[in-house]
Amino acid sequence: MNSLSLALEGVWKVLAAGLVLGAGLPVVFALGVRALAFAEGGEAEDSHAEPHPIGRVLAVICFAVVAIGIILGITYIVASGFGKTISFEHVWPTIVDKH
Repeated sequence: MNSLSLALEGVWKVLAAGLVLGAGLPVVFALGVRALAFAEGGEAEDSHAEPHPIGRVLAVICFAVVAIGIILGITYIVASGFGKTISFEHVWPTIVDKH
């Protein structure tokens, strides 16, 4: 029974990573594009509303989150190739030797 709980724990981790990276980043990117349309106002939307500066700020935040996710993913892949890993012990990611 212990092996079943370990297997389900592993499945849960893979599912969560898949949702965050597989679907989460594209959703955040889509929200960023939508925020840009909101920022432009009537030129990009059917409502012909006034431009909203907060939309541009939200778009920049969304695109920054996506860029950080991509950079961390590439860094993890490259670090693994050199026998290292990424550590978040001090909040800021650092490349350390695998234990």
